[in-house]
Amino acid sequence: MLKVLAPMAGFTDMAFREICLEFGADNTVTEMVSAQALVFGDKKTKKLLETSPKEKNVSVQIFGHDPSIMGEAAEILNKYEFASIDINMGCPAPKIVKSFNGSYLLQEPSLVYNIVKEVVSSSDIPVTCKVRKSFNGIDAIKSIKNIQKAGATRITVHGRSREEFYSGNADWDYIKNVKRILDIPVIGNGDLFTPEDALMKIKYSGVDGIAIGRGSVGNPFIFNQIEELLEHGDYFRPSKEEKLNVLKDHLLREIKYKGERLGILEMRKVYSHYFKGMENSKEVRNHLNQLSDKNEIIKLIDYYLDNF
Repeated sequence: MLKVLAPMAGFTDMAFREICLEFGADNTVTEMVSAQALVFGDKKTKKLLETSPKEKNVSVQIFGHDPSIMGEAAEILNKYEFASIDINMGCPAPKIVKSFNGSYLLQEPSLVYNIVKEVVSSSDIPVTCKVRKSFNGIDAIKSIKNIQKAGATRITVHGRSREEFYSGNADWDYIKNVKRILDIPVIGNGDLFTPEDALMKIKYSGVDGIAIGRGSVGNPFIFNQIEELLEHGDYFRPSKEEKLNVLKDHLLREIKYKGERLGILEMRKVYSHYFKGMENSKEVRNHLNQLSDKNEIIKLIDYYLDNF
């Protein structure tokens, strides 16, 4: 059962990808990269392509709507050591959709085909896609069939429409149906927050793997837990100390790769996820978001561990 760390802008950077691989993710994916920015040599975009020697089986996700630009981007990415190129056709963010990218593409199955075909023909490595179930009431099934027809080797399906964003419940009936009609592997995505969630949805849908996004933030343990539950019927539950030791490790890796100022700023959006469910942690979480010195941050985390 393939366990994928789903790409998330602002979260799946090098530090977090490393941690998730160490905790059982089989495949990780970079933050979303603009094909156009890549082709035009944007420096910030190239930074998103950086990987560490510790990373194995990391894929790169690109977005765009011009087949020729997407093909050029694939040629550039062939020079890197990525496991595959993933085409984003699922992002619901307004700024992406307004630029005719992401989930917007799902209403144009012929364009979807042309994009995938161009990337496949330009790539020396496998090409995969990520989609949602619909856009503006238009079912994605024609686009999904065209993705397979154009030569993609795998597809990840998030069981929500573009309009739902992340609200409501992911439609695993839809994912189950996609698995039924396609020959290529199907990865299910949506509402995977516990090992039990994953096991239930794997058994129900028959998918070839799962992609975990929000459920992994502050909880990289979930990848090993799913494997343990599948194999042994139970799984390891980390203690408070173990969770916060990973938080400190995450902090130090961010600082290593981005410098202390930026690394600490990046961590402010994840502190609360590591402390989730821990008693008397609200004040500590609020205080952490005000600190800008790594030693003070670690000292505060250790104080919490010693006193609560």
